[in-house]
Amino acid sequence: MTQSPAQPPAVALDDMVCFNLHAAYRAVTAVYRPLLEPLGLSYPQYLVLAVLWDQGAVPVRDLVVRLQSDYGTITPLLKRMQSQGLVTRTRNPQDERSVVVTATAAGAALSAHAPRIYQAIADTFGLTAERADTALDVLRSISAHAQKSA
Repeated sequence: MTQSPAQPPAVALDDMVCFNLHAAYRAVTAVYRPLLEPLGLSYPQYLVLAVLWDQGAVPVRDLVVRLQSDYGTITPLLKRMQSQGLVTRTRNPQDERSVVVTATAAGAALSAHAPRIYQAIADTFGLTAERADTALDVLRSISAHAQKSA
């Protein structure tokens, strides 16, 4: 009689890394919400602005890559942000197929709140510089491995 290979033991939900990443993401966005609502921003809008504050005008395709998103998510988000007066979307004169996104003066002005917001997040989650570096190493490694396997 042949034996089947031993099944790995079941992992409890609370011990699953992926579940804890999901729970951490939800916790982070929940903490960001009250910090961003007074500014009229959602968390995804804040991320778009963070890219623009850092890099200036950016083609939509670069936003998609940088935010690890897709056009179906980014395009409606940018349309809402444009209607709010936070960004402009213009055709690239060198390549009419490309749309460039730029923060407006109102969108750029919101960058003044970024240090306070990040500090509130760091304080809430007890992220000392050392703990933040450790967390970044783990999260970046997970993302890199996921990209390799995709």
